[in-house]
Amino acid sequence: MARVHAFGDDVLGDLDAVGLADAINSGQLTAAEVAEAAIARTEAVNSQLNGLAHAAFDAARNAARTRRPSQGGAFFGGVPSYIKDNVDVNGLPTMRGTDAWAPRHAGTDSEITRVLRSTGLIELGKTQMSEFGFSAAAEHPRLGPVRNPWNTEHTAGASSSGSAAFVAAGVVPIAHANDGGGSIRIPASCNGLVGLKPTRGRLPLDPELRRMPVVIAANGVLTRSVRDTAALYREVERNWRPTGLPPIGDVTGPSKQRLRIAVLTRSVDQECGPEMRALTLKTAGLLEELGHHVEHVEELPVPTTLPDDFVLYWGMLAWAQVRIGRLAFGKSFDRTRLDSLTLGLARHGARNALRLPAAIARLRRVRRHTARFFDTYDAVLTPTLADAPPPIGYLSPTDYHQVIDRLRRWVTFTPLHNVTGEPAISLPLAQSAEGLPVGMMLAADLGREARLLELAYELEEARPWARIHV
Repeated sequence: MARVHAFGDDVLGDLDAVGLADAINSGQLTAAEVAEAAIARTEAVNSQLNGLAHAAFDAARNAARTRRPSQGGAFFGGVPSYIKDNVDVNGLPTMRGTDAWAPRHAGTDSEITRVLRSTGLIELGKTQMSEFGFSAAAEHPRLGPVRNPWNTEHTAGASSSGSAAFVAAGVVPIAHANDGGGSIRIPASCNGLVGLKPTRGRLPLDPELRRMPVVIAANGVLTRSVRDTAALYREVERNWRPTGLPPIGDVTGPSKQRLRIAVLTRSVDQECGPEMRALTLKTAGLLEELGHHVEHVEELPVPTTLPDDFVLYWGMLAWAQVRIGRLAFGKSFDRTRLDSLTLGLARHGARNALRLPAAIARLRRVRRHTARFFDTYDAVLTPTLADAPPPIGYLSPTDYHQVIDRLRRWVTFTPLHNVTGEPAISLPLAQSAEGLPVGMMLAADLGREARLLELAYELEEARPWARIHV
């Protein structure tokens, strides 16, 4: 097993983002030396992990040099990070995990870039992803696969795979991710990280995503500790507050409240693998030991049409990308350079266009079912994924029908929360027989991120997760 990481005796050590922020704010470390260490770590492991899409090292150095501890201000001031390559960063191209058009530098920052930067994070560049985020593994035929630092023969998950690989490998302690079908939680599970998909609307989205018939996407971050995720949302709320949602606030530890938690090992249409079932039930046992009321439930009260409707909706999104490619991405757009998953989804969307209005209507109604479920339960526990991370090549987008079938079997638990808009968090509470991280997922009702973070703190204390460098 080839394990790759950059942890060492430089100034970053094994500090998480909060620890690094404290060291910078107290004057123990300078933002400039922290940036140099993170750049050096990137260069040390990127050839093996393939997580870097575009470097912005000189801009990061300049931003770090101008930061002074005495200036106060943003809590994460000087902490290095990365932005996923499907949102704009001024001066860098946005390639969305493909090479189907000539790179063009963005002229402005996306709103999520501005919001994350307002917390003090300094981006070192942008991270690699699967093409348009459609696959749960970044294995582009020409850009190459993003590899799992715990075992480079296995996938790092997707589409936020580059961010996850770099955080897990110790390059940076926190990185941007987003989730339109599981792409915060899937790479969190594969790489042993904390990945919270927030409630719909909790963090800003680009305008075209907000206008979708069903808003399935959500921005977020990947971290190695619960406190980093909690602190990020606390700091974001000081600068950007969504309407209609309760604040998360400053969540710093477990709650004394005991919860009613449902446990499922079956998704809408299938049971998870035997190993994942055993590990999920083990986590359920831990929750019972901690005093929570745990009830095993056979299935969620969700229509069985959900998986087919979700794939058709993704097909519509892929068809739109192909159809407007030259308008959106420039005259150099070449659809023949798109991978087989994108093209296959686009064909599926086009061939079934007449079914789309009914599918969208059904997707919009799913929340009615889960809302009633959360009248009974405070949270629900499932495995994040149906099986452990597969080897590189298993999800390679070279044969559409094969890869879509494999994706549907593996990524069977996460899309539900994109459809309903409910928050869900993947925690690295287990390991497979091969020693790969395995995530356990907890979901809650709309606006209940604080509850999930409190529960995550409790589980992190009770069962500290494995560290790649120990």
